[in-house]
Amino acid sequence: MKIMIRRSPEAGLSIYVPKKDIEEQIVESEHETLWGGWIRLTNGWVLYLPELASDTPLPITINAKRLGGNGDEP
Repeated sequence: MKIMIRRSPEAGLSIYVPKKDIEEQIVESEHETLWGGWIRLTNGWVLYLPELASDTPLPITINAKRLGGNGDEP
């Protein structure tokens, strides 16, 4: 699924999913650099992000794979 990741000073890292009109905060990540692992959102979703350079500028639109979360299947 296409998502946009951005950083804001007051809220930290968040994602926006245009097709579902969902904006959620990133609350946990597998890697400190964010890329190439899973992230957990405030709504319980778990997404897998592609490998990108650690200095990739934000905001960015990428393809992420939903692994599950919040009781419903991807």
